[in-house]
Amino acid sequence: MMITVIGSANMDLVVGTDNFPAQGETVLGDIFDTVPGGKGANQAVAAARLGSSVHMISCVGDDMFGKSIVENLKNNQVDCTGVGVVDGASGIANILLSEGDNRIIVVPGANSLLTPAHIDAMEDVIKKSRVVMFQLEIPIPTVLYALEKCREFNVPVLLNPAPARGFSMDMMPFCAYLTPNETECEQIFGVDMVQALEQYPNRLIVTLGSEGARYFDGERHIVVDGFKTTAVDTTGAGDTFNGAFAHGIATGMDLEQAVRYGNAAASLSVEKFGAQGGMPADQEVIERLKEGSSAR
Repeated sequence: MMITVIGSANMDLVVGTDNFPAQGETVLGDIFDTVPGGKGANQAVAAARLGSSVHMISCVGDDMFGKSIVENLKNNQVDCTGVGVVDGASGIANILLSEGDNRIIVVPGANSLLTPAHIDAMEDVIKKSRVVMFQLEIPIPTVLYALEKCREFNVPVLLNPAPARGFSMDMMPFCAYLTPNETECEQIFGVDMVQALEQYPNRLIVTLGSEGARYFDGERHIVVDGFKTTAVDTTGAGDTFNGAFAHGIATGMDLEQAVRYGNAAASLSVEKFGAQGGMPADQEVIERLKEGSSAR
């Protein structure tokens, strides 16, 4: 049930305000906090809280943010043997919250220094993994190198193609599962979601926010509904879905079960503040599943 996450680890600098400022406008905020984040670290924490054994391969800086990022991962039972500490600043994400939505600026920092050498050092862990998860907030050459390693070791890959501009079609043959949102899907494939899904049955899963997720099983389109919830902070909902989906696949769920499990976990995650603040434990997800999906 081991999952390896190869990806980013950041410190999120979160600001909340009643209204997004227009260009050139200054507004008052009512929230400020620093919380560990980064798509890789978020997905690692999400899977670990659900009960998977998770290893993280990433880079942080030798600054106070780096220390906090690693401490947080360890506190969430994520193995940090593969987290390198490099000279300079850790990655940060500036997150603006307002009107039930978010706008994010990421500064990669130490994430940009994750190299193939870091992947080689963790070969034994990768070989033993049920699933290896990727995102695209680390150097693309390192992603491609690690994808080759996963294929060499015959380990299934879950790639969450965010930010989408980092994705290339050269990556698709390596992916057992690709999990873009609807916007990312159209950016990547250049066709509408329906056409894209039909090209990659049971491999392309498109997340639809509160409406759930969708894939094509080779014969029909499967829409797996979301769950009713009241959103406090949507930051990290997609990462929670991916971590939970990976946990589901690693524990032997079929595709539809794993997607539904991911939807339930994501619906819980938005009910609390911070990318990782609302990431649920397995029992919470089981209870939400019992309530039944009801978004449609």
